[in-house]
Amino acid sequence: MRNIRGVKVGNCTLDGEKIYIQSMLNVPASDIEGNVRQAVELEKAGCEIIRAAIPDMEAVKLIPAIKSAVKIPLVADIHFNYKLALESVAAGIDKIRINPGNIGDFENVRLVADACRKKNIPIRIGVNSGSLEKDILEKYGSPTAEALTESALRHAELLERCDFGDIVISIKSSDVPTMIKGYRLIAEKTDYPLHLGVTEAGTKRMGIIKSAVGIGSLLADGIGETIRVSLTADPVEEVSAARDILSAVGKGGGIKFVSCPTCGRTKIDLISLAERTEEALKDISKDITVAVMGCAVNGPGEAREADIGIAGGDGCAVLFRRGEIIKKVTEEEILPALLDEIEKM
Repeated sequence: MRNIRGVKVGNCTLDGEKIYIQSMLNVPASDIEGNVRQAVELEKAGCEIIRAAIPDMEAVKLIPAIKSAVKIPLVADIHFNYKLALESVAAGIDKIRINPGNIGDFENVRLVADACRKKNIPIRIGVNSGSLEKDILEKYGSPTAEALTESALRHAELLERCDFGDIVISIKSSDVPTMIKGYRLIAEKTDYPLHLGVTEAGTKRMGIIKSAVGIGSLLADGIGETIRVSLTADPVEEVSAARDILSAVGKGGGIKFVSCPTCGRTKIDLISLAERTEEALKDISKDITVAVMGCAVNGPGEAREADIGIAGGDGCAVLFRRGEIIKKVTEEEILPALLDEIEKM
């Protein structure tokens, strides 16, 4: 495990004890009401840190409006104009996301660092394949993991020269192997918290797959304090996917759902049953494992570690708890009986 320099973002502490789920508002910045509405939706869905683009001074008005509507921290996404960062700090933002190299000369960086320090506001250095400096690109020839790491460390050094240390780093790439290698490199070279993500991951299907591979691999290594699943989709879908990734690597609570892939022994409509069960469980927060299995071979035996589960038969099923059969039910009774047992747990 990494020794992590703890950084506070509003009411969240990025120190490795908990991994926080992030998402980003995608409503036009000029639509304050729409942004507020989406921020509330994200908080209800389980998002723990929200980021908003601040492309101009008018967009700064988003900050007090959103913060009055949700309890979770808000991050201002700043590019090129350091004055937007200063105004966001004054407006009560919880964190600034910048690329220190693209906001002008060193004095601009110092002004932002000083303003953030006075209000204990952290800065996330966001490096990606499109933000690399010309000399680094020339050195490595392309946006390699080594190039991304060198750029991130260079930007961190800029802030350190301003006596600023409340830093979070992200090294994002749309290429999953590059992303994984980059984060592993930066994790070896610094103790700053890391925000994980595969940038420009794509639409829901491939975006979730790429994010699961990239983010999941790093979380399994013990790397990462916050995550965002970047999708060309409703941001609520990002939060749902992030929760599933955390659950899959044993880093999140809530229902862990297990179901078998079916085979020739299956004598029950398991695919439909599994889908209906998963849908029925999506809003249940109990930290339990639920199994939906197709037959006795893959039921109480193979899924014996499940807290509760069913194993299908010929138009019927057995309900089991920790491998022990507790009752037999008809096909129509399966889902209600399972949900009833979960309710009692």
